[in-house]
Amino acid sequence: MKSEKIHQNDFIVNSWEELCEEVYRDSWKPHLTRYRSDYAFRGLSDAGYELKNSFLRNCGQRPELEYHLLRNFRKYSISKDAQLTASFWRSLVMAQHHGLPTRLLDWTYSPFIAMHFATANTEKFDLDGVIWKVDFVKVNRLVSEPLNHLLREERCNAFTIEMLEESIMSLSDFDKKLNKEQVIFFEPPSIDQRIVNQYAFFSVMTQPTSIMDEWLVDHPELYRRIIIPKELKWEVRDKLDQANITERVLFPGLDGLATWLKRHYKPATNDLAGE
Repeated sequence: MKSEKIHQNDFIVNSWEELCEEVYRDSWKPHLTRYRSDYAFRGLSDAGYELKNSFLRNCGQRPELEYHLLRNFRKYSISKDAQLTASFWRSLVMAQHHGLPTRLLDWTYSPFIAMHFATANTEKFDLDGVIWKVDFVKVNRLVSEPLNHLLREERCNAFTIEMLEESIMSLSDFDKKLNKEQVIFFEPPSIDQRIVNQYAFFSVMTQPTSIMDEWLVDHPELYRRIIIPKELKWEVRDKLDQANITERVLFPGLDGLATWLKRHYKPATNDLAGE
């Protein structure tokens, strides 16, 4: 579903150089004398798409179904490593990773991986793409107790599974203890090479039917939307391929290889044989 909202923080890039400059804007940390970004990135092939989680897209306004989805996933799943589903947080990550509808949203620390997901679908090359750039450090600092103190104690910017397991035992516990619409960003365990290669982490909101766009619009200081015009998509795609930011790397295995080859050898024009 597409968002009807007009985002005041939209920035349209007009070149590859401008795109690279924009994703790294504000990453310089004078006190460290290093470039260290505080941003989470999410690339979408259509700038009109909402930040709507897969549970809401699949189940609509039926929040009671979330518990049953995860309960049955844990009941029927067979894992070689029991630790991967030992807690509801780990089960939630595993479920998202394997395509079960959940309230999680996928993000990456890498702006180039976000560029990949904004330009991977050639069927959407007639539409502008978008990269959501969200200051996850500031977002996490807004969270209420009992989670806020964990960040201070650990002196870190993103939650880990282990930190969340200390205070939150279930999704209903998460919703009740935070008590209002809130967002956190957390890092998953390294389940497999795909998680590692995509430099992935997740956002999660209280309430499974919450839409992150609506929360961000109320916090304009926390985000920016970088619009990639449709006319620029092929250039971005080709340069990412040359930089080896492809499905072959991000989705290790034959499926990723086949997807990369399919796009790599697709002509950029519509003059395809047999049409």
